[in-house]
Amino acid sequence: MAAARWPALLALLALPAPREARLVREPGPGFAECGAFFYAGAAPRPPPAAPLRLCQRWAGAARFATEYDAAARAPRLSAFRAARPAAPRAAPRGLLEPQIDDPSSSLEEATEEAEAAISVSGLGSQQALNSDYQDSDYQPGQLYPFALNDDPHEAVFTLTNSVPMTPSFRDRWYTNLRSLMDRALLPHCGGDHLFLLAGAVPSGHRLRGRVSIPESVWLAACCAAPGGGGWAIGFIKHTQGGGVIEDVMVKDLERLLPHQPQLFQDNCGEAEQDTEKMKKILEVVNQVQDEERALQSQESTVSPAGARSQRAALGPPEAAEGSSGFWGFIATPVIRLFQLIYYLVAAVLRNTVCLLWYITKQVVSGIESCLYRLGSATTSYFMAIGAELVSLPWKVLKVVAKVIRAVLRILCCLLKAVCRVLSIPIRVLVDVASFPVYTMGAIPVVCKDIAMGLGGTLSLLFDTAFGTMGGLFQAVFSVFKRIGYKVTFDNSGEL
Repeated sequence: MAAARWPALLALLALPAPREARLVREPGPGFAECGAFFYAGAAPRPPPAAPLRLCQRWAGAARFATEYDAAARAPRLSAFRAARPAAPRAAPRGLLEPQIDDPSSSLEEATEEAEAAISVSGLGSQQALNSDYQDSDYQPGQLYPFALNDDPHEAVFTLTNSVPMTPSFRDRWYTNLRSLMDRALLPHCGGDHLFLLAGAVPSGHRLRGRVSIPESVWLAACCAAPGGGGWAIGFIKHTQGGGVIEDVMVKDLERLLPHQPQLFQDNCGEAEQDTEKMKKILEVVNQVQDEERALQSQESTVSPAGARSQRAALGPPEAAEGSSGFWGFIATPVIRLFQLIYYLVAAVLRNTVCLLWYITKQVVSGIESCLYRLGSATTSYFMAIGAELVSLPWKVLKVVAKVIRAVLRILCCLLKAVCRVLSIPIRVLVDVASFPVYTMGAIPVVCKDIAMGLGGTLSLLFDTAFGTMGGLFQAVFSVFKRIGYKVTFDNSGEL
């Protein structure tokens, strides 16, 4: 046995060490060791044209997962688990994934473009390059933002995790994400239970005719807290128009995406989500949206006024230089007066706009609060009615069961009575049944006996009376006879 163990041990030692390659080529829809970044280990259903599956690794550990569209040279979505937001750092140049363009490449981790250009054949045929962003209005914007994690910076700043964004839009998007993570998502769900998906909706425009420019970017969050304390919410922000970030339900977000994938299995445990936490999260989201609107309003009102004030400030010296001293002496106070009036009017208009905006915001907030309360009360009312309607069949079944039980009890009592009756001897039943007949037949005999008794009694009374009277007459006759009187009777009967 000991000799047999040595070949097996040598075979294990001869196996290659675990590769750091991030391009998942195994059969099946999974992401290998990066499957843990998806809720319940299930990635969204892939579209008909299956994207490349990237398990983004760095320094020997899995960092996040990405679905990459080689035709668009841009990622479709990235999945990650959120940590505490880290302080922003200087952005390095985007790294490339050599195995996307050259599957036979020996480079197993993300690398610099200059290094990849030496050994990778067909570099850039299926992925974006740094040269695509040079001398353009766009910069690489990470779907998995480096400002939201504690991972090494290079692990997230790869072009396979980036889509073209303008600098201003990228800054606003990252600011929104940091605010939502710090104030809404993480406080109501620990990082161990929070699953995040970030993606981009492609448009028909391409950077340099190669890299797809997103129409909008989105974020979906799923909190899988145990004990029914989970929730799910989505956010979307359009790259054009300067609108604020929008909060949507995950189902509504899925309808806005191409091919309408199911982002979270079982809708992130929809039946056990905590509505109270969702209400608190939405309150914070409304605050973030109001802050963004206020910032945009301030930028749109202050910046043009500042430019106009600069132009007005530069006007008087030029006029003074082009005029004589006398006219300059007279024109300067007039110009200053107009400038003062302009400042006053601008300040009044700005304050009026701010006041109107504040009033509008309060009114809209009040209306939203009333609508939310009305919706919540309506939902509670219908839920209560639904619960009662659902409980009606059960209550009817209980009543029917009680009626059946009562009928069975009655039948049981009847059966017991029948058994008791059947247990009485037949002779007793016959005697009881013939009792009326015998009673009716005995009535004449009894009456006869009663009559004979009454007749006998009367006869006895007469006999007694006549016997007594006869005895008295005999006594009287004997007395008279003794004293010597004779009583004779003739045949006529006279005395």
